[in-house]
Amino acid sequence: MSTPRTPDPGLLVISVLSADWDVFWPEVSAELTARFGPFESSEAFAFDETDYYDEELGSPITRRLIAFDGLRPLVELADIKLWTNAVEQRFAADGRRRFNLDPGFLTLQRLVLATGKNFTHRIYLRDGIWADLTLIWQRGKWVDFPWTFPDYAGEAMKTRLTKLRLSYKTKLSKPQT
Repeated sequence: MSTPRTPDPGLLVISVLSADWDVFWPEVSAELTARFGPFESSEAFAFDETDYYDEELGSPITRRLIAFDGLRPLVELADIKLWTNAVEQRFAADGRRRFNLDPGFLTLQRLVLATGKNFTHRIYLRDGIWADLTLIWQRGKWVDFPWTFPDYAGEAMKTRLTKLRLSYKTKLSKPQT
């Protein structure tokens, strides 16, 4: 028999996509900090694996990967996605989002992203939000799946996530406040 136990908290990461950072980023980064605490942001890097968002967000699109200092309970994923959806809508102009916020949790074992779209491998959480098992950590590296988004399957993203995983591992070893 397995004995249920509360898992370690996760490292909240949010992928932010946009073609026009100057319009919203100072205000949105302040909102993110107010809601989730301080964070570190990667430099903006190209998002060119797909043109899926070009019509809505414009182009060229760049991404920043942000990771928050404090660790959070994994059960918060649906709440976080609902909140980021609301932020996207609040800053929308002419019925179009200016940016896309994709939250997820990084743990020692995996990266799980939140989404509002169902698919065969996704697990329903609640309120229209699904958990997408995007990557797993095995034998010292990230392993992707046939359904992993091409940008997350790429080495540039995996390299960034490996650095975040190391930081997360260090945070786990320290007492949480």
